[in-house]
Amino acid sequence: MFCTLLCVIATSVEAKERPRIQLATLYKQPINIKDYWVSEKLDGIRGYWDGATLKTRSGNIINTPLWFTRNWPQIHLDGELWSKRGQFEKISSCVRKKIPNKKKSMSCWKDIRFMTFDLPQHAGTFTQRITAMKHLQGNINNDHLSVIKQRRITSISLLNQQLMTIVTHSGEGLMLHHQKAYYKEGRSNALMKLKQHNDAEAVVIAYVEGKGKYKNKLGSLVVKMPSGLTFKVGTGFTDEQRESPPLIGSTITYKYIGKTTRGVPRFASFLRAREPLSIPVNTQKIHLKLSKTKKREK
Repeated sequence: MFCTLLCVIATSVEAKERPRIQLATLYKQPINIKDYWVSEKLDGIRGYWDGATLKTRSGNIINTPLWFTRNWPQIHLDGELWSKRGQFEKISSCVRKKIPNKKKSMSCWKDIRFMTFDLPQHAGTFTQRITAMKHLQGNINNDHLSVIKQRRITSISLLNQQLMTIVTHSGEGLMLHHQKAYYKEGRSNALMKLKQHNDAEAVVIAYVEGKGKYKNKLGSLVVKMPSGLTFKVGTGFTDEQRESPPLIGSTITYKYIGKTTRGVPRFASFLRAREPLSIPVNTQKIHLKLSKTKKREK
């Protein structure tokens, strides 16, 4: 949602050419669940191996230790840098390090694996690509390259049970991939992500002005949880709500998916305000400027 972590995970100075990756769409109940392979949606860092270099989805080079990619195949791999559930911040911190071959930097990579979930240049169906990935893994002597487990689920009720199990154990959700789908760049209706979010309330304490098309409008709300922790909510608003945001001091409901190790909600998104969105635009702009000024002073 925010650029706080994802905009700094790339360690090269210049962005390279973006990999032509496939992206998932939101889950819609399929006609026949038996036509899909199901895997866990990992909460790591998306990576793309072009046969020689590991990159982010933006095309920036990820500087791994030399041993991390030793013996990797000279073909394109799409996957996720991951260690275990709930370790996103630790993985992100590791990926941001510029000199991975220094002793301190190397240690954080020991528990990370590149979990391959697709072969972008393979011409076969997804079922055929699964077979190819398993064969590939069996012929590579490197514990840091793995293949994510794919399974069949025979009913929607079992799918929901699987989702509940994943979420209960701090997982992010599930991915559904049609068995006959071919890899294609951009959003694919044959690849779906299924998540479960939680709802909570927080008090609005400040505004942050938006940028670009949201200049002089609401960019995000700064809110306080009952525990006292503060964080930003920057998505889920309509254009009208960005013009007239919830009042300072009002309570909002937001949805989120899991929490950081500090207890801050992840991927928080605005749902609704308890009070009417009635703040005058002129007053709103003053609040935005004050909020922005205070942020700079800090």
